[in-house]
Order: sequence, then C-alpha cells, then structure tokens
Amino acid sequence: MSDADTHTQPAPRDFIRDIVLEDLRAGRHSRIVTRFPPEPNGYLHIGHAKSICLNFGIAVEHAGICHLRMDDTNPTKEEVEYVESIQHDVNWLTAGWAEDRLGLKSKGALPVSQSVQGRPDFHIEAIAAAPGRTLEPFYASDYFPQFYDYAIGLIRRGSAYVCDLSPADTDAYRGAPDRPGRNSPFRDRSPEESLDLFQRMKAGEFPDGARTLRARIDMASPNVWLRDPVLYRIRHAEHHHTGNAWCIYPMYDFAHCVSDYIEGITHSICTLEFEVHRPLYDWILNKLELPRPLPHQYEFARLNLTYTVMSKRKLLQLVKERRVSGWDDPRMPTLAGLRRRGYPASALRQFCRGIGVTKYSGTTDVGLLENCVRQELNRTAPRRSAVLNPLEVILDTYPEGEGEMLDALNNPEDSAAGTRHVPFSRRLYIEREDFLENPPKKFFRLAPGQEVRLRYGYIIRCDRVEKDAEGNLLRLHCSHDPATRGGNTPDGRKIKGTIHWVSADHCVCAPVRLYDRLFTRENPEEAGDFLDCLNSDSLQTVSAHMEPALADTPPGGRVQFERLGYFFADPVDSRPGAPVFHRIVGLRDSWAKTAAS
Repeated sequence: MSDADTHTQPAPRDFIRDIVLEDLRAGRHSRIVTRFPPEPNGYLHIGHAKSICLNFGIAVEHAGICHLRMDDTNPTKEEVEYVESIQHDVNWLTAGWAEDRLGLKSKGALPVSQSVQGRPDFHIEAIAAAPGRTLEPFYASDYFPQFYDYAIGLIRRGSAYVCDLSPADTDAYRGAPDRPGRNSPFRDRSPEESLDLFQRMKAGEFPDGARTLRARIDMASPNVWLRDPVLYRIRHAEHHHTGNAWCIYPMYDFAHCVSDYIEGITHSICTLEFEVHRPLYDWILNKLELPRPLPHQYEFARLNLTYTVMSKRKLLQLVKERRVSGWDDPRMPTLAGLRRRGYPASALRQFCRGIGVTKYSGTTDVGLLENCVRQELNRTAPRRSAVLNPLEVILDTYPEGEGEMLDALNNPEDSAAGTRHVPFSRRLYIEREDFLENPPKKFFRLAPGQEVRLRYGYIIRCDRVEKDAEGNLLRLHCSHDPATRGGNTPDGRKIKGTIHWVSADHCVCAPVRLYDRLFTRENPEEAGDFLDCLNSDSLQTVSAHMEPALADTPPGGRVQFERLGYFFADPVDSRPGAPVFHRIVGLRDSWAKTAAS
C-alpha cells in the first residue's frame, strides 16, 4: 500500500487502541503521548517495526505525540553508531506517514518533541506547544540528575538501601520462582547510612560491582522482579552521550518508568516479556509520591518471523563473525538491511497493520511480509526486461543487420505509466530455463519444433539446436512469423507460452545479487546452534543482460524484471549509468512451493 493510501484507511482496531479510545472518552487524558524507547546497543529489526507502527500509529490516529527515546543507561554496550542508525530507521519508516499527521512539515523531521529540561514539574503540554520541533530524540541519560534525585527520595523514605552483596550473591539471594529469596544482610541499613554510601558511589569512591542500590520490597514475593531489585549499579565507563560525568547508572526498570513520567507518557506500550515488570513499574512510581496522573504500562505480543532470528545478540554475532557484510546486509532482518534490500517503508507498515496487535505469542510466516512487498511494487514498479541466465537465439528468418523498436507497457497496473520502446534484432537472449530439448508434458515454453510468443514481439519456433563438440548447448536457431508482431495472431492459432527476451545487439550488462532467506530452518532460534541453519545459497551474484533503459535506473530505483521478480538499484554500490541490482523478492513465494511439494 502506498503512502497516500495509508492516509485513507480507517484506523485499525485492537485491544490497546480500545483502551486508548476509552481513556479519551472518559477524559482521563486530553492528549495521547506514546513513546518508542530502544536501547542503542544494535540496529533496529523488523520486530521493532511493529512497535514503531503501533506507538507512532496511535499518536497519528489521535493527533497526539510519540517520542523517540534512547534508553541509554548501559554505557558499555551503547554506541553513537547505533543512536544514529535508530534515528535514520525511524525517520525512514515513518516518513510521509506520521510527519504530516503530526504537523512535522520540515523535510526529514522525526515526530519527536524538543528535549526535556528535566524539571520535576514538567508537563507535556509545554512541549506540545513548543515551536520548531527537532530531529533530536529524547535520551534517558538526559534525566540522570533527576533519576539520582528520585533515588535519594526513595532512600530517605526507607524504600531503597545500598547493598554490598556481589552480583553473584545478589542472584543467589534472590531465590527462584519456586522458592522465596533471602534478605540481604545489608537490607536493614538505615536511610542515613545508605544515603551516605549512595553519595559516595556517585563520587566514584567504589569499584565496579562493589555496591548497588536496591529497592526494599519483598524477598518472598512470587514475582521475582519484586525481590528487592537493583535500581543502580556502579560502572566506571565512558557514556556515549554524557561522557565521564557519571559512574553510577540506573537499571532499566527504574529508568523506564521515571522517564515515562518525566515525559508525560500516557500509554507506555511494551512487549509481553515486560508484563511481569509492570508491578515494579507501578511500585516505583507510587513510592516516589509523584503528582498524578501517572503513566500506565500495557503489553502486546512481540513479532516473531519464520526463517528469521530477532535476537540482537545473535544478529551482532552474525556481523562480528562476518557471516554477513554488516548490519545493513540485505539478508538481515534489520530495518537497515530491509531498506537496502529495497523494501518500501509503506509495505512494512502495511505488514504491521495486517498482522495486528494481540496478547497471544505466535510466529508469523515471513511470506506475509514478502507478499506485502509484492502488492506494493506490483502497482508502483515499472516493468523492464532482463535475462539472468542467457541462452542465445538466432532468428534465421529475420533480416541480417536490421532491427526495430517494439512498444512495451511500463506498468500494466497503471494506465498512466504509458509505454516505452524496446529494441529488437535478429540475435536475442532468453532465459536458459525457458528451453528444454526434451520437455515434459505441459511445458509451454520453447522446445524443438515448438512455438512460443516473445513478449511484445513475435511468435517464434525452434528449428535447430546448436551444440559444441562436447554436446553442450550453444544457441538456438529459430524462425519468426512477421504477421504476429505485438501480439497479433491473424490466423487465430493458440500459443500457450510467452517468454521474455532482450536484444543481444543492444543489451547492457549489470551485476545482479540474488538474495534468498538467510536461514534454511523455519525456526532457527530453536536449533541447537542457529549458525547451523545458515543458508549457504542465500547470496548469488550473476551478470545479467538487460534492455538498455535499465542502465538509467537511479540508485534507489525499483523495477520489476518481467517474469523474474522485483529488483532494486543498490544505493551504495550503484553509479550513474552503472547500477548494481538486488532482488527484493520474487514474483511468487518459491519457498512455499518447495514446502508443498
């Protein structure tokens, strides 16, 4: 579905959107504020696209705001490269869809608000009314001073204490789901002693792992996340955004809910693995005794795709071990990889819309994503002819040294796309698989004595097969029927097969990268070692023979190679007049056909 069409569709319905609608009807919120808060420790993948479309989509549907926020509280795993890639990916996925609806008219602007100044009395309407929104996202690290002040408040209320247990002992004392934990020997420290130690932690007096700040909740709770969770740890490491200003860093569960409150988030939407964290989210906000209203967390099922891994750790392993060319390798499920493969952002949004939002975990067939791409490109991609595995054809009945231009449709799905002129000559290339010397029944392509139609051209018949001394096929000698040009059949004979071709005397050559699925197993993450499922044939490069117009395909241009699939001129390696093409997706799902056979 194109960007224009997404504007005319009615808003989808799901249980989270029903909650938002009810909150608006009941007057609980005057403006909806959502957020997308990735940790910048890797590139975003297709699973994140579902969350982006949900959070930004809800904001779009209700004239609200969606914040892009970097959850950057772990300095040893986060990098500026990841921050920049996230901004680029979100901008790409939402461009032309969220921007206009959210009043962001400047080119490339992300639907985010200006940076929060970190005031405890911050109110979202101040940002909503601020002029000149900016590309800059929110950073959880911008709130480190407030986090620290809120932590001090918890200590003074007796709701948090400094603990000297090592990380290993902290885990051991926590117990397990089937047995209660044990109180830390430091749990009864006075607020005064904990406050002193926490201030010394901030001052850098203690080494990594020597002490933590923990919430004082219930070590016997059936929910292990409420067993005195760690709120702060010591980490002497330079931070990508704050430098060396801090050596204590908040844990996700503390930073998440407080960031939501600071930014005035109304609906904090997470995936289901955070459902067990919600009681802690609410506990922290209630213990801080903050002015109401408070944000509330809601959970939905994450996206799982067949033939795909979603683990950032495993994707990073693929990159580090050079199993792929990088995070933007077109075989990767990262948004950068899908974008470089040639997937349109609108097709990803339509896919996310189609799979819906539920509470039930499951695995979605990657073929659904590929079909959304086909539907989009079928309507928008111009048609061109290319031959990937050429077999020479000589038309012995066509005059030597002559040629002509045939009319070809640019896109049969779009009458306004018009036609183009394609050169035709005595010597042609066809796909090698379009000829069989000993064909089976119902093979309606070219064979000795058999006729086919050349698309936009003539009916031809194979008269003779030419081979080399070893018996290898060299070329075909055929005859053509001059009366059948452009689809004419004056005698009314029925021709069941139509094949594509290019003129050997006029064609251009260009490299084409044929990408396939990166894994051979439907659920690679369930394998003992996911690397054992890598598809050794996931990339093949061929030199294709193409009609001359394809040489002018600009970097980033998408076309359909007739009868072959949809292709994309790589924006990195292509040059003016010298495109390098990627196969985005075939015209049909070859994997589904293989599985059914």
